[in-house]
Amino acid sequence: MTEWMTDSRRTALRAICDTVVPSIARTDDATGFWARKSTDVGTDQAIIGVLATMPAEQRDGLLGLVDVLGAQGIVHASPLSREQLLSRTALLGPMAAIGVGALTKLILFLTYGQPDPATGQNPMWKEFGYPGPVSMPPQKPKPISPVVPAGDVTINADVVVVGSGSGGGVIAGKLAGAGLKLVVLEAGGYFDESDFNQLELWAYQNMYWRGGPTLTADLNINIQAGATLGGGSTVNWTNCLRTRPWVREEWAREHGLEGVDGPDYDRHLDAVSQRIGVNDNCSELNGPNQRLKDGADKLGWAFRVLSRNADPATYDPVSAGYLGFGDQSGSKLGTMKTYLQDAFDAGADIIVRCRASKVLVEAGRAAGVEATYADPVTGATAKVTVRAPQIVVAGGSLESPALLLRSGIGGPAVGKNLRLHPVALIFGVYREKQDSWWGAPMTGMIDQFEHPDHGYGFLIQTPQYTTGTTAAFIPFTTAASHKEVMSRFANVSVSIGLTRDHGHGQVAIDANGEAVPTYSVTDEIDLANLKKSIEVQTRMHHAAGALRISAVAEGLPTWRWGDNLEAYIAKVKAVPFGFGGHRMFSAHQMGTCRMGKDPKTSVAGPFGELHDTPGVWIGDASAFPTASGVNPMLSVMGLAHRTAAAIAAAGNSAAAGARATTKA
Repeated sequence: MTEWMTDSRRTALRAICDTVVPSIARTDDATGFWARKSTDVGTDQAIIGVLATMPAEQRDGLLGLVDVLGAQGIVHASPLSREQLLSRTALLGPMAAIGVGALTKLILFLTYGQPDPATGQNPMWKEFGYPGPVSMPPQKPKPISPVVPAGDVTINADVVVVGSGSGGGVIAGKLAGAGLKLVVLEAGGYFDESDFNQLELWAYQNMYWRGGPTLTADLNINIQAGATLGGGSTVNWTNCLRTRPWVREEWAREHGLEGVDGPDYDRHLDAVSQRIGVNDNCSELNGPNQRLKDGADKLGWAFRVLSRNADPATYDPVSAGYLGFGDQSGSKLGTMKTYLQDAFDAGADIIVRCRASKVLVEAGRAAGVEATYADPVTGATAKVTVRAPQIVVAGGSLESPALLLRSGIGGPAVGKNLRLHPVALIFGVYREKQDSWWGAPMTGMIDQFEHPDHGYGFLIQTPQYTTGTTAAFIPFTTAASHKEVMSRFANVSVSIGLTRDHGHGQVAIDANGEAVPTYSVTDEIDLANLKKSIEVQTRMHHAAGALRISAVAEGLPTWRWGDNLEAYIAKVKAVPFGFGGHRMFSAHQMGTCRMGKDPKTSVAGPFGELHDTPGVWIGDASAFPTASGVNPMLSVMGLAHRTAAAIAAAGNSAAAGARATTKA
């Protein structure tokens, strides 16, 4: 036992867990779901493990909350009194409310998400019909061999690429293929199909930014971002949508991105689409995607089947349902299996678990990168310095601005203009099971509302099936009602309204230099679109035959068959968007180091080179001048392909200049 987990705390923690997910007597309980309580699946032990990994300040805060509830007698209280104690404690003040909410979500997340280590299963899943992992990771050698620093090291290169996702991976592959000496630094680890075990918690812990869904600092939006070799392209849902014409026109006309509104940019999009194998042959409609089509057909709305970067030769719809946890079949053609493999095969050095701390600048231009490698087993660290005249910052729209801010470069716009594609959710409960875990998560969408006159609209799509995240995301009202909602989970179809945000947030850094994202939905266009997307999703589920419809908002407002639909729509549209209202999430972060012609409002020039620091280039979604309005992977890759050509041209020009100077 750790010194901070006393017997009294352990007992109080067990009581709190079983307050949130209690045992409830029911006669119709074939799977034991209702009788099973949180501690029956080891949630209390799992929370102790989570607490052990937390910074001391955060751990002490949650333990203080456990102490308060223990002192109020939660251990010996009746089930009803226990719930009242939780509610009363949340009323003690804003910090208490945040703490109770965080602990409740953690309990739900682990109760419904964590598997038994011996079986890989969670007994709660039987009620949902969810099979859990359906196959074992194939045992085969990994095709990339990362460099492992033996100690502090300095490496000389032509180019250093910080980040290996959809942007950094493309640039690395193209420049290494052009014969440049290249080093890739990736803060995350290297995992491929030989590691992917189809488990939600393992995936979050190993391949996502800060361990999984993370709230913005102002508590308004849950962020999910990839943090592994290949970045988001390793864990995304493989939706390959090209940058929309009206977005390209805006980027060219208002921000000076030359050629993105014409055939030159088409050439870049075509090249990356070919390399990652974009096709529509692996896009079967599972239950939720079919419900989108059913509702759209009934209402006369436009619906389209999506293209994906999936290899038909290895594609398996059974394993595709776990794409957000890594693709065990090897069908997903993200940068790890394409451009990063190209870079490695061309001789590039790839160093994983190596976090860049500072961009080095000498005589006003790029000189290299300082980074720290951390051994995943021993925890030992080594200082890695890469000396290079060309630096690509591609750590994603949360970490790229933080790196520039720590380095004191990029100008006044660094961290500004954060776009998130804020998503609001609606779910319907249907008469038949939805089998949401079968097939790729996102294979169709309603695009009827994506292009209003001002160019800022929304798409209706479907998310990845999860058990832990879903349980934590569903608002907790009472223990019995939450369990009732989860008992219907097999018949649930979830939809999302992906909004092309007109407003924006920002990324700053704290005293330790760590990224601090904030985002508040106040823009009138965005508020109107979010409200409209809630209405559209509700009407879609109703037309598709849902028996119940719920908004993922505080209090879980629910329409039941026979209720007044128009009154319900008016009610949920009146709920605020943000903390205490509609729960929103973002899987798309963009714009914090945006390209443009004006150094006052943009960080980099029209091809990605910093205005104030020659030789430093932006190569990820943070370069977007505005939100793409569609799943951004293909747009990131297209712009990165374009930036790679500009870097190669700049390198050739510099080399030619050096040769001319030598001859003189």
